[in-house]
This record gives sequence, C-alpha cells and structure tokens, in this order.
Amino acid sequence: MAKPLTAVSVAAPGFFGLNTQESGVTLPPNFAYEATNCVVDKFGRIGARKGWTKVNSALNTDLSTNKIQTLYEIVKEDGNVVISAGNNYLFTGRGTLTTAVVRNSTDTANLSYTITDNHWQVSSIPYDTGLNSSFHAYVVQAGHPALIYHELGATAHAHTGSYGFQRLADIGTLPTGFSASTFTPNCALGAYGRMWYADITGDKQTVYFSDLLNGDNLSTGSSGSLNIASVVPNNDPIVALAAHNNFLIIFCKRNIIVYSGADDPATLTLADTIKGIGCIARDSVQNTGTDIIFLSDTGVRSLLRVIQEKSLPFRDLSKNVRDDLMSYVNEETPKLIKSAYSPNDAFYVLSLPTSGLCYVFDMRTALEDGSARVTTWTNISPNALCVTEARELLIGKAGYIGKYGGYADDTSSYRMVYYTSFFDFGESTLVKILKKINVIVFGGASQNFIVKWGYDYGGLNYSSTLSLLSSAVAQYGISEYNTTAEYSGSENINQLHTSGMGYGKVLQVGFEVEILDSSMSIQKFDVFVKGGRTI
Repeated sequence: MAKPLTAVSVAAPGFFGLNTQESGVTLPPNFAYEATNCVVDKFGRIGARKGWTKVNSALNTDLSTNKIQTLYEIVKEDGNVVISAGNNYLFTGRGTLTTAVVRNSTDTANLSYTITDNHWQVSSIPYDTGLNSSFHAYVVQAGHPALIYHELGATAHAHTGSYGFQRLADIGTLPTGFSASTFTPNCALGAYGRMWYADITGDKQTVYFSDLLNGDNLSTGSSGSLNIASVVPNNDPIVALAAHNNFLIIFCKRNIIVYSGADDPATLTLADTIKGIGCIARDSVQNTGTDIIFLSDTGVRSLLRVIQEKSLPFRDLSKNVRDDLMSYVNEETPKLIKSAYSPNDAFYVLSLPTSGLCYVFDMRTALEDGSARVTTWTNISPNALCVTEARELLIGKAGYIGKYGGYADDTSSYRMVYYTSFFDFGESTLVKILKKINVIVFGGASQNFIVKWGYDYGGLNYSSTLSLLSSAVAQYGISEYNTTAEYSGSENINQLHTSGMGYGKVLQVGFEVEILDSSMSIQKFDVFVKGGRTI
C-alpha cells in the first residue's frame, strides 16, 4: 500500500526573521536561516527590500566618486537643507551638491579650516533672537573645532537670509578654559531647547550644555556642565548622547547614565546607572519616539528594555543573530557604523560598510522573547543614513546622495534570497522523499523565481527555475522540471508548483529571485514529502 504524503504548510514564511543562533530542527518554520535583501512587510510576509535612486543629478568636483559619510537635514521655515560630507569637504543641497566653506568671525572672508575626516554629527535647535526665530545646526567631529550652520551676517544672527558655516567660537562663547582650537566635541545633541556637547579631546567625562534657545552660548545664562567622573568607574569615556521623555541619556562604552529633569539643568537629578553595558558606536543611537536603540558590545539593544529589566541585561533585539552580527561589528571601525530609524518602514537599519552588510530590525512587533525580527541587506551598503522631515530615507553613496525607494539599485538588479530553517516533519529518524513544493508569490514581473532544496545540512543542491508572470497578461510558464507557474487575475498573484527529487532525514527549502523594478513577497508555501525507511 502506498504511503500517504505528509505536508508542511508555512503561511507568512520568514515572519519571525533570521535565526542563526539556533539553526536546528527545533525552530518554528516561520524563522529564516537566510534572509538577504529582504524585509518583513506590513502584511507579515517576507519580501524584497526597496532599492535606491540618485538624488543629486551630477557629481560634485570636490567630492568626485568618494563616499558621502555624513547626512543631515536641517529644517528651516524658508526651505530645508541637506548637509553632507565626504572627501574632507562639507556640502549643502540635494539635487546639486555645493561645496561649503567656513567663514571668518565677521563673514567677510573664508577661514582657513582644515578637515581631515567625514564623520560629523549634526544636530539643531531653534535660535530665539527676540524678534525672529530660526533653526541653527551645530556640526561637530573629533579633532575639529565645532561649527555652526546659520544665517550669516556682519554681526552674528543678522538674519540676512544667506546661510553658511562659521566656527562656533567665532560667533558664540565657549565654556571657560576652551578656545576655538580646543573645543572639539565629537557628540552634539539638540534637546529641551539646548545644545549638549561631549567627547572632547582630553575631556571624555563632561557634558557641556548651552543657554536656553541659544546653542552658541556656553558660558553665561543657564549654560553649564555636568561631570560624570564620580558616577562612572574607570574613566569610561562618553560615546553618545540621547534624550527621551525629559531624560538625558549619556552613553559610555560600558555604562549608561540617565539624568531626569533635563528640561531645566538646575533640576538635573541622577535617575539611573546601568553598569556593564554601553554604546560602542556614536551613530548607532536612534530615537524611535517610544524607545532608544543602540549598539552595545553584545548586540543591538533597546534602552527602555534595559532600564525596565536590569535583572535580565542580556535580553536584546539582536538575540537571534547576535554571534553573526558581532563577528561583523568587530571587524568595523566604530565611527564607520551608521544607522537610521525609518518610521515609514518601521525598521531600524544598522549599516556595517566594511563588510557591506546592513542588519535590519523590524520594530512593528517584538517576538515573545523581546527580540526583533531581523533580515539583512547586501549591495546597497550605505555609508551614511538620514531620515528627512518628509520621512524619506537618504543614504550616502560614492559620489551621490541616494534615496531608499523603488526596486532597483540605481538601475541595477539585486538578488533576494530566503532560506527556511530545517524541517524533520516530526520524524527525525525517518527518510523523507520530496514530492512537490507549492509557492504563492505576490508581485514580480516576468523574472525567474528559483526554488532550491537540500537534505541533512548538506546545502541546497537541487533547484527548479519557475517564471513569475507579468501583471498585464495571464499565462502559464513551464520550468525545467515540467512544473507550471499559474497567474490569477489582476492582483498579480503567482501560484507556482514544482516537483521534487532526492531524499534525506532533514529538509531545507530556499527561494531566490533577481529584483528589478517590481516588488515581490512570499505569501505561503507548502512542502509535500513521502516517508521512506527509518534509519
């Protein structure tokens, strides 16, 4: 008597994201063993990430084909401006990149200002002149005198309508003991109507804050400083600053210090000290509106979760990919690591440019253990990231500002790869003979859809190439294994079928497709096997 087929049906495959920590057969089938150039879409399906398009129309001569490594949009009433940096130059603009210069104290000539790196941190607050209000951007980088981007004039804040860069020291006042050449913070935070600065050469444990609504004034009014040497052991240096819900958060490498009452420095109070965990990359810190995400030396963390669960400090967003993630992080120079939180796409993206990888953390819904659903990106490799007021995700590329969107990497295709975890169908000692795989795919336009499978952890050695059909015409396609690709209606739903071959005790299935100019996601797949002998 013929044995019946055993089936596994996986709806919303990859919904739990990557799990490379536990790759055994005990994982639920909704985990992925590989999810490259994928996102978890708003419907809970594994799908293709978007690509990028060029924003500036032509190369800037000073930038040439060098990488843009800083991006920031300053919001102004008379029109927003993007500040970028690369090849030891600062630039302004989007469609056209204009090389910026630093003006002298009276804005009568260019200042001799030497730039030796491109990893600026930019932040801004309103400036209140008593008559008018404008936003000023404060631009800092280790080893460089702090800059301000503001309205230029023969006197400071003249409201001429012409914006440009000047040294902060030339139009404002510095903390006591500092000069233009020695006030070189690496961290700048605009929050609660003040500018906050930290990580200064020779002074790694003091935060300096400005007067209210005057980020240029660091010596009078309600300006001041906050030294954390008595709170943080072993001279642990400040790496990054953040603000949330009237808290000032100071990230050191191995400690986090939280002060409450940050809207009025006179009432600043030490609220919490989290020891043994800190931030290792300044530009990994992102405020999602409800949480602060950052990269520690043990993975990507949620600050609020750390505060709430100090008894369980090792729970982290990257729990399911931690070892792989940290192996790549350890190969990076910390200042090269960039990140962004995209509210439109509800993900936190961490770019590791040395390896060419991005780890993408879906922030819509946490898994039961508090970790996030994770996928990875290749090819796109941002060197800088910025979310604009219009919620566009801008990326720094070689010679260009790019915008995340569409389904091509600057007119080129990219390969989406999704591999399942391993199936034993509840019978670990029984040989399985694959008979059929059915897949339902949303989107796509006439490209090949490759189904792969393999047995017993030996790789995906079998494949079948199917065709995703155009949304314009309903038709049928034949694969190399005499399988059919069915298309239904105007919704562009591809129902794909392929016959299987081979046998083994444990099965793994994978899907690969070249993405070019059309979205694609996997709704569901079914695997049918026949049981063989017991081993």
